[in-house]
Amino acid sequence: MALTGRTALVALLGALLAPLGPGWLAGLTGLLAAGVLVDLALAGRIADLRLARSGATTTRLGETVTVTLLVGNAGRRRARGVLRDAWVPSAGASPRVHRLDVPAGQRRRLACTLTPTRRGDRTAARVTVRLSGPLGLACRQRRHAVPWSVRVLPPFTSRKFLPEKLARLRALDGAVTVTRRGQGTEFDSLREYVMGDDVRSIDWRATARRGEVVVRTWRPERDRRLVCVLDTGRTSAARVGDTPRLDAALDACLLLSAVAARAGDRVDLLAADDVVRARVTGLTRAEVLPRLVDAMAALEPTLIESDPGLIVSEVLRQERKRCLVVWFTALDAAPVEFGLLPALGPLTARHTVLVASVGDPAVSALATGRGDAAGVYGAAAAERALADRRRVTATLRRRGVLVVDEPADVFASRVTDAYLGLKAAGRL
Repeated sequence: MALTGRTALVALLGALLAPLGPGWLAGLTGLLAAGVLVDLALAGRIADLRLARSGATTTRLGETVTVTLLVGNAGRRRARGVLRDAWVPSAGASPRVHRLDVPAGQRRRLACTLTPTRRGDRTAARVTVRLSGPLGLACRQRRHAVPWSVRVLPPFTSRKFLPEKLARLRALDGAVTVTRRGQGTEFDSLREYVMGDDVRSIDWRATARRGEVVVRTWRPERDRRLVCVLDTGRTSAARVGDTPRLDAALDACLLLSAVAARAGDRVDLLAADDVVRARVTGLTRAEVLPRLVDAMAALEPTLIESDPGLIVSEVLRQERKRCLVVWFTALDAAPVEFGLLPALGPLTARHTVLVASVGDPAVSALATGRGDAAGVYGAAAAERALADRRRVTATLRRRGVLVVDEPADVFASRVTDAYLGLKAAGRL
């Protein structure tokens, strides 16, 4: 039971009439109590309401979807009042409160729009129903559990780069005319030698058989292996602009995986910090994006130090054949020098490793400050951070590791360019 503001107003009026005598006060109190009892007796029964949900179960971050709450009245009294449909705050639910008026034996649909502000599963909390009587003095109130969940997927904003990357891939495959031929390691065909061809491509046995100079042509490798490793540890929680570093890595991973799947390569995913958070393997070309997006939706940064040794051992156990390992992590000096570098040896001995890190333009901007003492100190700190980053990058490259260190707006594009470059050079 719940009392309304009207009841409080009548009680205040009774307090103002108290100087007229105790009889007036007692009479008004009794009349108010009787009104409350009558209201409760005539109000609709919450037990007669039937609640169910329908609508969207998935969406992308930043998009809006609708979830409908169906309210049925199985009783004999009209159900009037308000209904509060509560969701977790990051679901961005609107409206939260609905006016309710359901005649006996009928149903009403209450629409709630969701605009989530975070990835993952956004769940509905309890539904609170408050049915009032005809006098508006008292209400019946009860909470109901009406479960529903909407999975919020990564937005995949780097999709805008996909046509350009697929055009480059078609050029490598020879599906369009290009001025420069990409070299691979898979034999394609023989053709007559023309001026400008690399003499190292001449097939001398075929030349002897045909009596004319012929060369071998190559095509980019297919059915190669690509492993995307997502570091979900402490450094992935840092924000670059308005986006967490992990979200930028997810976006780049999706673009890279889409291009690799189109190229005919196998794509696997491993997300870990000190434990494995997600693993996706054995995907067909049609399954790559749906399965990866679904696995990435629930990933969140954890405020613990990552264990590179664990990640390396998981990759080595999972991938027996040589593959390209794209490791999305931060190039902060301490985690790389004391964690990543000591663990990389066994991985680089067996696989091609590319470390991809999102650069922060704010640090570069801070390095230009010279206006006052605070600006000079800030510039000195920024220069120190940039110098550490360059030192770490140089150390990784000396170990045979490829490095991509770019701002968030072009990060996904540069990572995919590095993959296409390796494919064109026949290094996968």
